[in-house]
Amino acid sequence: MVITACMMIAAPRAVTAEKHYDFSAGCRQAYQAIIRLRLEEGARLLEQEKRRDPSNLIPYFLDNYVDFFQLFFNEDPVLYQAARGRLDARIALMSEGPESSPFSLFTRSIIHFQWAAIRIKFGSNWDAGWEFRRSFIQSRECERKFPDFGPAKMLSGAMQVVAGTIPDGYKWLSNLLGIRGSVAGGMAQLERFMAMEGPAAELYREEAIFYYLYLQFYIGNRHEEVFQFIRQRRLDVKNNHLFTYLYANLCINDHRSAMAEQVISQMNDGPGYMDMPVWDLEMGYARLNHLDPSAAAYLGRYLQRFRGRFYVKDALEKLSWSYYLSGEMQKADSCRLLVIRRGSAEADADKQALKNARIGKWPDKRLLRARLLSDGGYYSEALPSLEGMSSSDLASPEDKCELAYRLARIYDGLGRSDEAIGAYLTAIKTGKS
Repeated sequence: MVITACMMIAAPRAVTAEKHYDFSAGCRQAYQAIIRLRLEEGARLLEQEKRRDPSNLIPYFLDNYVDFFQLFFNEDPVLYQAARGRLDARIALMSEGPESSPFSLFTRSIIHFQWAAIRIKFGSNWDAGWEFRRSFIQSRECERKFPDFGPAKMLSGAMQVVAGTIPDGYKWLSNLLGIRGSVAGGMAQLERFMAMEGPAAELYREEAIFYYLYLQFYIGNRHEEVFQFIRQRRLDVKNNHLFTYLYANLCINDHRSAMAEQVISQMNDGPGYMDMPVWDLEMGYARLNHLDPSAAAYLGRYLQRFRGRFYVKDALEKLSWSYYLSGEMQKADSCRLLVIRRGSAEADADKQALKNARIGKWPDKRLLRARLLSDGGYYSEALPSLEGMSSSDLASPEDKCELAYRLARIYDGLGRSDEAIGAYLTAIKTGKS
């Protein structure tokens, strides 16, 4: 079976009237361009493949990758309506190929998996659940029918990890729907796939790495191992914009804002890559975490250009903080009002931004500066910003708790464990009510 699967990827085929799955050299080239977010180049190559072999289904399958990346990163509602209208026809087309090929199930599973993520971005969580279920069942069936087809293991492993995080209170529902997962089992399966050799494994290696590192970071909580993997494998974070985004985003979420800023600044910004407002968002976060007033320009440009809903409230709150720290209170107040009106409140960061805006109280500037510097990993700069402060200087119990907690995080980041533990205990005691 492994020889058959590899031949389907590597070997050229004569053009026939029968529908078939042929990951030809042109399709491989298109896929590699798309996965690096060079979408126009990838789409152009796919059109060439459609003309060369009209019966080959793989170019139409890869069209969904183009839709996926555009919708996932940019959340354009106009593009969403157009792409949604193509979905059923695309799924039906994938079913026209021979069932003896693993791609019959695999292509449909990938499309449903990608649309589960897209549906969440556009607020259709119920539909997203059904897309995930379809993908999960098809990927497991593909793995069962074609045990030597590596890409099925990649997708199935990633989905097992996600399914393994379903809370116990909902396990009855997931079991009823046929979704059973294991974080450890899914991770092990992804690792086995990445260790495989052959054309199928090589083709999907970069996509598997993306899944693996994100899941290890956010679910496995193995941050240092993730960064070590990126360094040891020498991932191309300059020319592969998917890896650029991965690295920069993980850096910002691991108190490494200086590295995130460096990664974004050094990426290949030549023509041909997908235009993504998210670069301004990530740079805005990184700059704000070093109290750089230029953060406002990046965050403002992101909010002007981005057409979606996720992280809009969070970006507006961060922009309001930038103005607040610069003493531009009229702009700061205006941004805080917009937090209530714009974007969605589905992501945790957006929920917190909305809660803060409704409370209507500005944070203590000294505590806010320390928080941002700490979030950015600038611990040696954050600690002096709190020197001379004591809980008696603060009126509210929330601020007293915040001071203790912020000191704990800073000491922790500096490796001063005894002082960190003492401050954490104070924060727990102060905030227990």
